Amino acid sequence: MKEILRHYFNPLHVYCRLKSCGMSNTTARNLCEIYERLYSRIL
Repeated sequence: MKEILRHYFNPLHVYCRLKSCGMSNTTARNLCEIYERLYSRIL
């Protein structure tokens, strides 16, 4: 279960989901940069 959650909350996976929802490259990248900083602090 832990590995599944780690996969879905991975910043690259989040970026791909944002892109598939129609978000622009720049916006998705900027959001994921912020998210990645938070993600790395938690783990």
